[in-house]
Amino acid sequence: MFEKIALIGIGLIGGSIALEARKRGLAKSIVAATRSAETAATANRLKLVDHCGTDLAAAAKDADLVIVCTPVGACGPATKTIAPALKPGCIVSDVGSVKQTVIADMAPHIPAGVNFVPAHPVAGTENSGPEAALLDLFQGRYCILTPLPDSDAAAVDKLEAFWKALGSEVNRLDPANHDRILAITSHLPHLIAYTIVGTADDLGGHLNSEVLKYAAGGFRDFTRIAASDPTMWRDVFMNNREAVLEVLQRFQEDLFYLQRAIRWGEGDKLFDLFTRTREIRRALIHLHQA
Repeated sequence: MFEKIALIGIGLIGGSIALEARKRGLAKSIVAATRSAETAATANRLKLVDHCGTDLAAAAKDADLVIVCTPVGACGPATKTIAPALKPGCIVSDVGSVKQTVIADMAPHIPAGVNFVPAHPVAGTENSGPEAALLDLFQGRYCILTPLPDSDAAAVDKLEAFWKALGSEVNRLDPANHDRILAITSHLPHLIAYTIVGTADDLGGHLNSEVLKYAAGGFRDFTRIAASDPTMWRDVFMNNREAVLEVLQRFQEDLFYLQRAIRWGEGDKLFDLFTRTREIRRALIHLHQA
């Protein structure tokens, strides 16, 4: 599908793209670059790509597809660095879970003749770094493309075909709609998980060992989510703040409603909510997304 793919950043997502693209024969050459010499050495030791270095522009030179796989706060600076090396006709994309600010940060640095097609593979684990790369990470998961009004149609179609070849189901969304949807389906749950685990740690005191010992399934799930990469999630909240704050306000109102129901013994309200949310879980399973 491509002569050369360049990955700018080589953590969980970048490494998984490399493994999957190689397995499926989607490129003759797959290279990567990262600012960290230690991370580059790890990627080379694991043989995730043909070569991983620390010169971002050198990696992007002559590439037909360049995917910026850095935390969203670093997408703009990374794009500025590689811009002089981008050849006409190549496709530049990203994997960020925030689209509006990433587009605003990257687009000014995209040279004329280069096709910019933002994307977001909705997949991942709580692990990070090259060691976290997995085959089949994208299998059956959604990848959302958020093409711009002036995006080249052929380039968008080719990137869609690439993600489908990696095993993803591909949808296209407006960037603002993407950010609102992800605020409720991904960003708020992570914020809640970080908060609950932090609260448990603050309240534990001398009970800390007992808290860990008797952690039930729900709390274990929260700790798994709260183990996600701190840099990545700091950048997500800083770059999707308006949508997150809007959803957080609604969540706080709903939480106060539940607080009142518990205080006044209004079990019917709790039962109605729990019944409705159980149906949402069943719907997710039906959609093969859980």
